Amino acid sequence: MEKQILRNQILKQLHQLTPSDHEQKSAEIREKFLASDEFKNAHTIGITLSRFPEVATHHLIESAWQAGKRIAIPKCIAAAREMDFRLITSFDQTETVYMDLLEPRVESTVSVAPEEIDLQIVPGVVYTAEGYRIGFGGGYYDRYLVDYPFETVSLAFERQMTDTIERESHDIPVSYIFTEQRRIDCQKARETNE
Repeated sequence: MEKQILRNQILKQLHQLTPSDHEQKSAEIREKFLASDEFKNAHTIGITLSRFPEVATHHLIESAWQAGKRIAIPKCIAAAREMDFRLITSFDQTETVYMDLLEPRVESTVSVAPEEIDLQIVPGVVYTAEGYRIGFGGGYYDRYLVDYPFETVSLAFERQMTDTIERESHDIPVSYIFTEQRRIDCQKARETNE
């Protein structure tokens, strides 16, 4: 199925989540991720500030701060379709930009290079167990991950999982996916299924 059609189908399903369902499933995903070695071993985590209907990340970020982790969120550079990850220690260091996205305020944050972020949480709309994903269509993460040297994780609702997606040569799979039901080792799934 064509990426855009599949993306739209899954987004439609996600928008049908009730606020309480969304909150409960997000909490279940968060608890699985916070209990994982991937989280425990990370020093600096790259993550986006979610907006509905994505898996909620604000409480996760607060938990990460309490655990002594550094949090870096992306500032999108639209002209180049690139991202500049910047450390935040408070949500007060963010601002609302286009499409109601929350991004770091440049004047109150510090930029960090990809090699300083030892765990990157990659957003998306649709995923396979092998870690391939369909994002929101901007291609920002496809470009960023080309040179990213560490493990990647995605947080997704079970309804975002599908058996196959149309893959392109530049697609880079994530290492692990956490849903409300399971932790998926994507490398293992690729070895089994490819």
